[in-house]
Amino acid sequence: MGIHRLNHAVLFVSDLARSVAFYRDVLGFTVIPMTPDGFTGAAFLQAPGSTNDHDLGLFEMGAAAGPPTAGRSTVGLYHLAWEVDTLDELAATAQRLAAAGALAGSSDHGTTKSLYARDPDGLEFEVVWLVPADRLDPTALAARKRIGRLDLDRERQRYGGQTRGGVGISVPA
Repeated sequence: MGIHRLNHAVLFVSDLARSVAFYRDVLGFTVIPMTPDGFTGAAFLQAPGSTNDHDLGLFEMGAAAGPPTAGRSTVGLYHLAWEVDTLDELAATAQRLAAAGALAGSSDHGTTKSLYARDPDGLEFEVVWLVPADRLDPTALAARKRIGRLDLDRERQRYGGQTRGGVGISVPA
């Protein structure tokens, strides 16, 4: 059958408590009590509404850890993308990220509507809403080859703020 989705990500962070607070308070993750007994410096979190055992693992490196350099001076992961169900939730997430000083930008990729942000260690991530497969049209599909400015109000008028996203589907049914 092959790989069909990302189950979880693990990040190295400088300050575990600070990172847990960010992912919990800004993105709504829940701490899952599964750190092995006697092991310190790690936390496991589950995204809101997730059916995964955990979606994110955080491992503390300490205050001496340097900033991320992937894509600037080293190879490495650019970002992870977390999916939301509705454009209203994407807008609410944008507000929470902005209030936390974490929102770095937003983009319209035709079939996806995306926010970009950085966690307290500067690790970049994306929060995305996918256009439902039955709403994809030639214009949206062609727009995947460009990066446009995201106008959330216009997209909510076009698709509806409570319309469930494509849930991983980015091609017409």
